[in-house]
Amino acid sequence: MCECCHKTKKRTEEEYKSLTNRLSRIEGQIRGIKGMVERDAYCPDILIQVSAVTAALNAFNKELLSSHIRTCVADDIRDGKDEIIDELVATLQKLMK
Repeated sequence: MCECCHKTKKRTEEEYKSLTNRLSRIEGQIRGIKGMVERDAYCPDILIQVSAVTAALNAFNKELLSSHIRTCVADDIRDGKDEIIDELVATLQKLMK
């Protein structure tokens, strides 16, 4: 796909570090779960770790969504690009499945 088909967002160094640190921790948790499966860990123990990953992903989504609304959405609305509201609604609907 061409570059013009995708929107991008330049993040502050602080936002970049926060998001990538969260993802690195989640990645580590996933590797831990994989190791548990490989070591034949007890199912409830694995499920509890999966629940922790789910909570971590939800926290990541909240942080990213908050930033998106405060920057991209607000800027587009100020610029008269009301179609961003439809995009936001569609995104929220996907997140709430």
